[in-house]
Amino acid sequence: MDAMLFLIVYVVLNVIAFAMYVWDKHKAKTDQWRTKESTLLIAALLGPWGAVAGMKIARHKTLKLKFKLVYVFLVLHIIVLAYLVYSGMLAL
Repeated sequence: MDAMLFLIVYVVLNVIAFAMYVWDKHKAKTDQWRTKESTLLIAALLGPWGAVAGMKIARHKTLKLKFKLVYVFLVLHIIVLAYLVYSGMLAL
């Protein structure tokens, strides 16, 4: 995959994850229908940087044990990205 296309898709996924966490916090404050936790975790799997930022900025889901997985997803992304760059499969 072209590095620029990969970067664009990756940034978009992280922006979406960020928006989902912030929007769910807004809905929690205004007593509206909420996003399922499994959906938020899937978003975090695809865009962990955005999910972590959304959790920290909105102070959302930071105390729930299952959302510690978001940090595991972030570490996995760092490992995979480092491997892709080191192996030359992704030239940034």
